[in-house]
Amino acid sequence: MVIVAGGILLAIPPIRARASYYWDEVRVKIRYAINPPQEAVFVPQAITPLPSPTPSPTPTQQATFTPTAIPEATNIPLPTPTPLPVSVSLDGVRYMDQHGLWNYCAPSNLAMALSYWGWEGDRLDTGQYLKPFEEDKNVMPYEMVNYVEEMTNLSVVVRSGGTLDLLKLLIANGYPVLVEKGAMIVDYTGKLGWMGHYNLLTAYDDSAGQFLAQDSYFTPDYPVSYDTLQEEWLSFNYVFLVVYPPENQEQVFALLGNYADSQRAEQIALETASNMTVTETGLKEYFAWFNRGTSLVRLQDYAGAASAYDKSIELYNALEPELRPFRMLWYQTGPYFAYYYTGRYQDVVDMVDILILRRVDKPYLEESWYWRAKAKVALGDLDGAIEDYRTALKYHPGFLPALQDLETLGVSP
Repeated sequence: MVIVAGGILLAIPPIRARASYYWDEVRVKIRYAINPPQEAVFVPQAITPLPSPTPSPTPTQQATFTPTAIPEATNIPLPTPTPLPVSVSLDGVRYMDQHGLWNYCAPSNLAMALSYWGWEGDRLDTGQYLKPFEEDKNVMPYEMVNYVEEMTNLSVVVRSGGTLDLLKLLIANGYPVLVEKGAMIVDYTGKLGWMGHYNLLTAYDDSAGQFLAQDSYFTPDYPVSYDTLQEEWLSFNYVFLVVYPPENQEQVFALLGNYADSQRAEQIALETASNMTVTETGLKEYFAWFNRGTSLVRLQDYAGAASAYDKSIELYNALEPELRPFRMLWYQTGPYFAYYYTGRYQDVVDMVDILILRRVDKPYLEESWYWRAKAKVALGDLDGAIEDYRTALKYHPGFLPALQDLETLGVSP
Protein backbone atom coordinates (compact mmCIF):
# COMPACT_ATOMS: atom_id res chain seq x y z
CA MET A 1 0.00 0.00 0.00
CA VAL A 2 2.81 2.39 0.92
CA ILE A 3 4.62 1.56 -2.33
CA VAL A 4 1.48 2.25 -4.36
CA ALA A 5 0.92 5.58 -2.60
CA GLY A 6 4.53 6.53 -3.20
CA GLY A 7 4.17 5.68 -6.87
CA ILE A 8 1.09 7.89 -7.15
CA LEU A 9 2.87 10.82 -5.49
CA LEU A 10 5.90 10.47 -7.76
CA ALA A 11 3.60 10.67 -10.78
CA ILE A 12 2.92 14.32 -9.84
CA PRO A 13 5.55 16.40 -11.74
CA PRO A 14 6.46 18.89 -8.95
CA ILE A 15 6.84 16.08 -6.40
CA ARG A 16 8.82 13.97 -8.87
CA ALA A 17 11.13 16.91 -9.61
CA ARG A 18 11.68 17.61 -5.90
CA ALA A 19 12.37 13.93 -5.20
CA SER A 20 14.86 13.84 -8.07
CA TYR A 21 16.60 16.96 -6.69
CA TYR A 22 16.98 15.46 -3.22
CA TRP A 23 18.17 12.15 -4.66
CA ASP A 24 20.80 14.07 -6.62
CA GLU A 25 21.95 15.70 -3.39
CA VAL A 26 22.34 12.34 -1.67
CA ARG A 27 24.08 10.77 -4.66
CA VAL A 28 26.56 13.63 -5.05
CA LYS A 29 27.34 13.70 -1.32
CA ILE A 30 28.10 9.97 -1.42
CA ARG A 31 30.22 10.30 -4.58
CA TYR A 32 32.19 13.29 -3.27
CA ALA A 33 32.73 11.55 0.08
CA ILE A 34 34.18 8.50 -1.68
CA ASN A 35 36.06 10.40 -4.39
CA PRO A 36 36.61 14.01 -3.21
CA PRO A 37 37.25 16.26 -6.24
CA GLN A 38 39.64 18.46 -4.26
CA GLU A 39 41.99 15.52 -3.77
CA ALA A 40 42.58 15.03 -7.51
CA VAL A 41 45.96 16.22 -8.74
CA PHE A 42 47.15 16.55 -12.30
CA VAL A 43 50.87 16.32 -13.08
CA PRO A 44 51.78 17.45 -16.61
CA GLN A 45 53.77 15.03 -18.75
CA ALA A 46 55.65 17.97 -20.32
CA ILE A 47 56.92 21.07 -18.57
CA THR A 48 57.68 24.40 -20.22
CA PRO A 49 60.67 26.06 -18.49
CA LEU A 50 59.96 29.22 -16.54
CA PRO A 51 61.69 32.44 -17.51
CA SER A 52 64.15 33.84 -15.01
CA PRO A 53 62.42 36.28 -12.64
CA THR A 54 63.69 39.74 -11.88
CA PRO A 55 64.48 40.62 -8.23
CA SER A 56 61.69 41.09 -5.71
CA PRO A 57 59.87 44.41 -5.92
CA THR A 58 61.02 47.41 -3.90
CA PRO A 59 59.29 50.79 -3.48
CA THR A 60 60.93 51.91 -6.76
CA GLN A 61 61.00 48.60 -8.61
CA GLN A 62 58.28 46.09 -9.53
CA ALA A 63 58.96 42.49 -10.46
CA THR A 64 58.08 41.65 -14.04
CA PHE A 65 58.61 38.68 -16.34
CA THR A 66 59.00 38.90 -20.11
CA PRO A 67 59.40 35.42 -21.61
CA THR A 68 58.70 36.75 -25.09
CA ALA A 69 58.17 40.18 -26.56
CA ILE A 70 54.64 41.48 -26.14
CA PRO A 71 53.38 43.98 -28.73
CA GLU A 72 53.12 47.54 -27.55
CA ALA A 73 49.72 49.20 -27.35
CA THR A 74 49.04 52.89 -27.55
CA ASN A 75 48.40 54.56 -24.19
CA ILE A 76 45.02 56.25 -24.06
CA PRO A 77 44.95 59.27 -21.77
CA LEU A 78 42.63 59.06 -18.77
CA PRO A 79 39.90 61.69 -18.39
CA THR A 80 40.94 64.84 -16.55
CA PRO A 81 41.02 63.70 -12.93
CA THR A 82 38.26 65.08 -10.77
CA PRO A 83 37.54 63.98 -7.21
CA LEU A 84 34.94 61.23 -7.11
CA PRO A 85 31.97 61.53 -4.76
CA VAL A 86 32.43 59.78 -1.44
CA SER A 87 29.41 57.61 -2.26
CA VAL A 88 27.23 56.92 -5.29
CA SER A 89 24.16 54.72 -5.67
CA LEU A 90 22.56 53.94 -9.02
CA ASP A 91 18.84 53.24 -9.30
CA GLY A 92 17.00 51.54 -12.13
CA VAL A 93 18.14 47.91 -11.94
CA ARG A 94 15.33 45.36 -11.69
CA TYR A 95 16.52 42.79 -9.15
CA MET A 96 16.36 39.12 -10.20
CA ASP A 97 17.52 36.21 -8.11
CA GLN A 98 18.94 32.95 -9.44
CA HIS A 99 16.89 30.60 -7.30
CA GLY A 100 14.39 28.02 -8.47
CA LEU A 101 16.42 27.33 -11.61
CA TRP A 102 19.69 25.44 -12.07
CA ASN A 103 22.73 27.68 -11.63
CA TYR A 104 21.13 30.84 -13.01
CA CYS A 105 23.73 33.26 -11.68
CA ALA A 106 24.92 34.49 -15.10
CA PRO A 107 21.46 34.80 -16.72
CA SER A 108 20.14 36.70 -13.70
CA ASN A 109 23.08 39.08 -13.46
CA LEU A 110 23.17 39.84 -17.16
CA ALA A 111 19.42 40.44 -17.17
CA MET A 112 19.83 42.89 -14.29
CA ALA A 113 22.66 44.72 -16.08
CA LEU A 114 20.52 45.05 -19.21
CA SER A 115 17.46 46.18 -17.25
CA TYR A 116 19.30 49.31 -16.10
CA TRP A 117 19.24 50.53 -19.70
CA GLY A 118 15.53 49.86 -20.22
CA TRP A 119 15.73 46.31 -21.55
CA GLU A 120 12.43 44.65 -20.71
CA GLY A 121 13.36 40.97 -20.62
CA ASP A 122 14.15 38.78 -17.64
CA ARG A 123 16.48 35.94 -16.62
CA LEU A 124 14.56 33.40 -18.70
CA ASP A 125 15.28 35.38 -21.85
CA THR A 126 19.00 35.49 -21.19
CA GLY A 127 18.98 31.93 -19.86
CA GLN A 128 17.53 30.38 -23.00
CA TYR A 129 20.51 31.72 -24.93
CA LEU A 130 23.25 31.37 -22.30
CA LYS A 131 22.17 27.94 -21.03
CA PRO A 132 20.41 26.04 -23.85
CA PHE A 133 21.24 22.92 -21.81
CA GLU A 134 19.65 23.69 -18.46
CA GLU A 135 22.30 22.03 -16.28
CA ASP A 136 25.30 23.63 -17.98
CA LYS A 137 27.60 24.35 -15.03
CA ASN A 138 29.01 27.65 -16.22
CA VAL A 139 28.46 30.68 -18.43
CA MET A 140 31.61 32.55 -19.45
CA PRO A 141 31.94 36.32 -19.99
CA TYR A 142 32.36 35.91 -23.75
CA GLU A 143 28.96 34.18 -23.89
CA MET A 144 27.39 37.15 -22.12
CA VAL A 145 29.09 39.49 -24.57
CA ASN A 146 27.67 37.44 -27.46
CA TYR A 147 24.17 37.75 -26.02
CA VAL A 148 24.37 41.53 -25.70
CA GLU A 149 25.77 41.95 -29.21
CA GLU A 150 23.43 39.50 -30.92
CA MET A 151 20.19 39.82 -28.98
CA THR A 152 19.95 43.45 -27.83
CA ASN A 153 20.49 46.97 -29.17
CA LEU A 154 23.07 47.66 -26.45
CA SER A 155 26.86 47.42 -26.47
CA VAL A 156 29.24 45.78 -24.00
CA VAL A 157 32.93 45.77 -23.18
CA VAL A 158 34.81 43.10 -21.22
CA ARG A 159 38.31 43.64 -19.84
CA SER A 160 40.75 42.08 -17.39
CA GLY A 161 43.03 43.69 -14.82
CA GLY A 162 40.45 46.05 -13.33
CA THR A 163 40.90 48.02 -10.13
CA LEU A 164 38.56 49.18 -7.38
CA ASP A 165 39.16 52.79 -8.41
CA LEU A 166 38.10 52.01 -11.96
CA LEU A 167 34.91 50.34 -10.71
CA LYS A 168 34.10 53.43 -8.65
CA LEU A 169 34.82 55.74 -11.58
CA LEU A 170 32.40 53.84 -13.82
CA ILE A 171 29.66 53.72 -11.19
CA ALA A 172 30.12 57.42 -10.40
CA ASN A 173 29.51 58.18 -14.08
CA GLY A 174 26.32 56.12 -14.27
CA TYR A 175 27.55 52.69 -15.36
CA PRO A 176 26.86 49.59 -13.23
CA VAL A 177 29.69 47.08 -13.52
CA LEU A 178 29.44 43.30 -13.72
CA VAL A 179 32.38 41.44 -12.14
CA GLU A 180 33.21 37.75 -11.92
CA LYS A 181 34.80 36.58 -8.71
CA GLY A 182 35.41 33.50 -6.60
CA ALA A 183 33.38 33.19 -3.43
CA MET A 184 32.85 30.66 -0.66
CA ILE A 185 29.25 29.55 -1.15
CA VAL A 186 27.23 26.59 0.06
CA ASP A 187 26.48 24.40 -2.96
CA TYR A 188 23.32 22.41 -3.50
CA THR A 189 24.73 19.45 -1.57
CA GLY A 190 25.10 21.67 1.50
CA LYS A 191 28.91 21.80 1.32
CA LEU A 192 30.77 25.11 1.63
CA GLY A 193 33.32 25.57 -1.13
CA TRP A 194 34.96 27.95 -3.57
CA MET A 195 33.02 28.63 -6.74
CA GLY A 196 32.65 31.31 -9.38
CA HIS A 197 30.01 33.98 -8.91
CA TYR A 198 28.92 37.11 -10.76
CA ASN A 199 28.07 40.39 -9.01
CA LEU A 200 26.44 43.47 -10.51
CA LEU A 201 27.85 46.46 -8.62
CA THR A 202 25.57 49.49 -8.48
CA ALA A 203 26.88 51.55 -5.56
CA TYR A 204 29.93 52.33 -3.48
CA ASP A 205 30.55 54.15 -0.21
CA ASP A 206 34.07 55.15 0.80
CA SER A 207 33.06 55.92 4.38
CA ALA A 208 31.82 52.34 4.79
CA GLY A 209 34.55 50.91 2.54
CA GLN A 210 32.13 48.85 0.52
CA PHE A 211 30.25 48.31 -2.73
CA LEU A 212 26.62 47.30 -2.97
CA ALA A 213 25.90 44.38 -5.29
CA GLN A 214 22.61 43.23 -6.71
CA ASP A 215 23.56 39.71 -5.65
CA SER A 216 21.43 37.07 -7.33
CA TYR A 217 22.37 34.44 -4.73
CA PHE A 218 21.96 36.56 -1.61
CA THR A 219 19.91 39.80 -1.70
CA PRO A 220 19.49 43.15 -3.44
CA ASP A 221 21.92 45.83 -2.21
CA TYR A 222 24.21 43.19 -0.76
CA PRO A 223 27.27 44.83 0.87
CA VAL A 224 30.71 43.70 -0.32
CA SER A 225 33.68 45.33 1.39
CA TYR A 226 36.49 46.71 -0.73
CA ASP A 227 38.91 44.22 0.83
CA THR A 228 36.60 41.26 0.22
CA LEU A 229 35.99 42.16 -3.39
CA GLN A 230 39.71 42.70 -4.00
CA GLU A 231 40.43 39.24 -2.61
CA GLU A 232 37.57 37.42 -4.37
CA TRP A 233 38.08 39.19 -7.68
CA LEU A 234 41.71 38.04 -7.83
CA SER A 235 40.75 34.50 -8.84
CA PHE A 236 39.23 35.78 -12.11
CA ASN A 237 42.07 38.10 -13.13
CA TYR A 238 40.00 41.16 -12.15
CA VAL A 239 37.64 40.73 -15.12
CA PHE A 240 34.69 43.12 -15.55
CA LEU A 241 31.92 43.87 -18.05
CA VAL A 242 30.16 47.16 -18.75
CA VAL A 243 26.89 47.33 -20.70
CA TYR A 244 26.04 50.66 -22.29
CA PRO A 245 24.03 52.25 -25.14
CA PRO A 246 26.12 52.39 -28.34
CA GLU A 247 25.83 56.17 -28.50
CA ASN A 248 27.71 56.34 -25.16
CA GLN A 249 30.78 54.53 -26.46
CA GLU A 250 33.02 57.60 -26.60
CA GLN A 251 32.26 58.41 -22.97
CA VAL A 252 32.72 54.81 -21.83
CA PHE A 253 36.07 54.49 -23.58
CA ALA A 254 37.23 57.81 -22.15
CA LEU A 255 36.37 56.55 -18.66
CA LEU A 256 38.19 53.28 -19.32
CA GLY A 257 41.35 55.13 -20.34
CA ASN A 258 44.07 52.58 -21.09
CA TYR A 259 41.51 49.81 -20.60
CA ALA A 260 39.70 50.95 -23.74
CA ASP A 261 42.41 49.13 -25.68
CA SER A 262 41.86 45.42 -25.00
CA GLN A 263 45.52 44.56 -25.53
CA ARG A 264 46.71 47.30 -23.21
CA ALA A 265 44.22 46.12 -20.59
CA GLU A 266 45.64 42.62 -20.85
CA GLN A 267 49.15 43.98 -20.40
CA ILE A 268 47.98 45.73 -17.23
CA ALA A 269 46.46 42.46 -16.01
CA LEU A 270 49.70 40.64 -16.88
CA GLU A 271 51.81 43.12 -14.93
CA THR A 272 49.50 42.87 -11.91
CA ALA A 273 49.59 39.07 -11.95
CA SER A 274 53.36 38.92 -12.49
CA ASN A 275 54.04 41.22 -9.55
CA MET A 276 51.76 39.15 -7.34
CA THR A 277 53.62 35.93 -8.17
CA VAL A 278 56.51 37.50 -6.23
CA THR A 279 54.61 39.13 -3.38
CA GLU A 280 51.97 36.48 -2.57
CA THR A 281 52.05 32.97 -1.11
CA GLY A 282 49.67 30.03 -0.86
CA LEU A 283 46.33 30.23 -2.60
CA LYS A 284 46.87 33.83 -3.73
CA GLU A 285 50.17 32.88 -5.36
CA TYR A 286 48.38 30.06 -7.20
CA PHE A 287 45.76 32.50 -8.50
CA ALA A 288 48.48 34.97 -9.52
CA TRP A 289 50.33 32.39 -11.62
CA PHE A 290 47.05 31.21 -13.15
CA ASN A 291 46.14 34.82 -14.00
CA ARG A 292 49.56 35.34 -15.56
CA GLY A 293 48.90 32.36 -17.81
CA THR A 294 45.46 33.66 -18.72
CA SER A 295 46.76 37.07 -19.79
CA LEU A 296 49.58 35.50 -21.79
CA VAL A 297 47.07 33.29 -23.61
CA ARG A 298 45.09 36.37 -24.57
CA LEU A 299 48.31 38.02 -25.75
CA GLN A 300 49.02 34.81 -27.73
CA ASP A 301 52.25 34.00 -25.88
CA TYR A 302 51.32 30.34 -25.51
CA ALA A 303 54.75 29.15 -24.40
CA GLY A 304 54.87 31.75 -21.66
CA ALA A 305 51.32 30.87 -20.68
CA ALA A 306 52.13 27.16 -20.52
CA SER A 307 55.04 27.79 -18.16
CA ALA A 308 52.84 29.97 -15.94
CA TYR A 309 50.12 27.34 -15.79
CA ASP A 310 52.71 24.65 -15.01
CA LYS A 311 53.77 26.70 -12.01
CA SER A 312 50.16 27.26 -10.96
CA ILE A 313 49.55 23.50 -11.09
CA GLU A 314 52.61 22.88 -8.94
CA LEU A 315 51.27 25.36 -6.37
CA TYR A 316 47.75 23.91 -6.56
CA ASN A 317 49.02 20.41 -5.85
CA ALA A 318 50.98 21.69 -2.85
CA LEU A 319 47.89 23.25 -1.22
CA GLU A 320 45.97 21.42 1.47
CA PRO A 321 43.09 19.64 -0.32
CA GLU A 322 40.40 21.64 1.48
CA LEU A 323 41.93 24.87 0.13
CA ARG A 324 42.06 23.79 -3.52
CA PRO A 325 39.58 25.60 -5.80
CA PHE A 326 38.79 22.42 -7.72
CA ARG A 327 36.14 24.11 -9.86
CA MET A 328 38.71 26.43 -11.51
CA LEU A 329 38.57 24.75 -14.93
CA TRP A 330 34.79 24.96 -14.93
CA TYR A 331 35.15 28.71 -15.41
CA GLN A 332 38.53 29.36 -17.03
CA THR A 333 39.98 27.27 -19.84
CA GLY A 334 43.23 29.07 -20.52
CA PRO A 335 45.38 26.00 -19.74
CA TYR A 336 43.72 24.13 -22.61
CA PHE A 337 44.68 26.89 -25.04
CA ALA A 338 48.25 27.08 -23.74
CA TYR A 339 48.94 23.34 -23.81
CA TYR A 340 47.17 22.74 -27.11
CA TYR A 341 48.99 25.54 -28.94
CA THR A 342 52.36 24.37 -27.60
CA GLY A 343 51.75 20.84 -28.85
CA ARG A 344 51.08 19.35 -25.42
CA TYR A 345 48.03 17.42 -26.56
CA GLN A 346 48.28 14.58 -24.07
CA ASP A 347 48.38 17.08 -21.21
CA VAL A 348 45.08 18.53 -22.46
CA VAL A 349 43.51 15.05 -22.51
CA ASP A 350 44.92 14.14 -19.09
CA MET A 351 43.87 17.41 -17.49
CA VAL A 352 40.28 16.98 -18.64
CA ASP A 353 40.23 13.32 -17.64
CA ILE A 354 41.74 13.75 -14.18
CA LEU A 355 40.27 17.04 -13.02
CA ILE A 356 36.90 17.01 -14.78
CA LEU A 357 35.58 13.69 -16.04
CA ARG A 358 36.76 11.44 -13.21
CA ARG A 359 35.83 13.86 -10.43
CA VAL A 360 32.91 16.08 -11.44
CA ASP A 361 29.37 14.88 -11.00
CA LYS A 362 27.50 15.61 -14.23
CA PRO A 363 30.44 17.03 -16.22
CA TYR A 364 28.24 19.38 -18.23
CA LEU A 365 31.10 21.61 -19.36
CA GLU A 366 31.11 21.90 -23.13
CA GLU A 367 34.50 23.62 -23.27
CA SER A 368 36.26 20.71 -21.57
CA TRP A 369 34.77 18.17 -23.98
CA TYR A 370 35.62 20.45 -26.91
CA TRP A 371 39.29 20.83 -25.97
CA ARG A 372 39.68 17.13 -25.31
CA ALA A 373 38.23 16.53 -28.77
CA LYS A 374 40.73 18.92 -30.39
CA ALA A 375 43.61 17.24 -28.59
CA LYS A 376 42.37 13.81 -29.66
CA VAL A 377 42.31 14.94 -33.28
CA ALA A 378 45.94 16.02 -32.95
CA LEU A 379 46.79 12.64 -31.37
CA GLY A 380 45.07 10.74 -34.20
CA ASP A 381 42.05 9.51 -32.21
CA LEU A 382 39.38 10.70 -34.63
CA ASP A 383 36.61 8.44 -33.34
CA GLY A 384 37.17 9.62 -29.77
CA ALA A 385 37.30 13.22 -30.94
CA ILE A 386 34.03 12.98 -32.83
CA GLU A 387 32.35 11.48 -29.79
CA ASP A 388 33.66 14.33 -27.60
CA TYR A 389 32.57 17.01 -30.07
CA ARG A 390 29.06 15.53 -30.09
CA THR A 391 29.04 15.45 -26.28
CA ALA A 392 30.01 19.14 -26.23
CA LEU A 393 27.04 19.82 -28.51
CA LYS A 394 24.77 17.79 -26.25
CA TYR A 395 25.65 20.02 -23.32
CA HIS A 396 25.57 23.20 -25.41
CA PRO A 397 23.36 22.80 -28.49
CA GLY A 398 24.65 24.95 -31.31
CA PHE A 399 28.12 25.40 -29.77
CA LEU A 400 29.81 26.97 -32.79
CA PRO A 401 33.45 25.84 -32.28
CA ALA A 402 32.36 22.18 -32.09
CA LEU A 403 30.12 22.54 -35.14
CA GLN A 404 32.95 24.13 -37.12
CA ASP A 405 35.47 21.44 -36.18
CA LEU A 406 33.06 18.65 -37.09
CA GLU A 407 32.42 20.34 -40.44
CA THR A 408 36.18 20.49 -41.03
CA LEU A 409 36.33 16.74 -40.32
CA GLY A 410 33.46 16.17 -42.78
CA VAL A 411 31.26 14.74 -40.02
CA SER A 412 27.67 15.63 -39.20
CA PRO A 413 26.80 16.76 -35.67
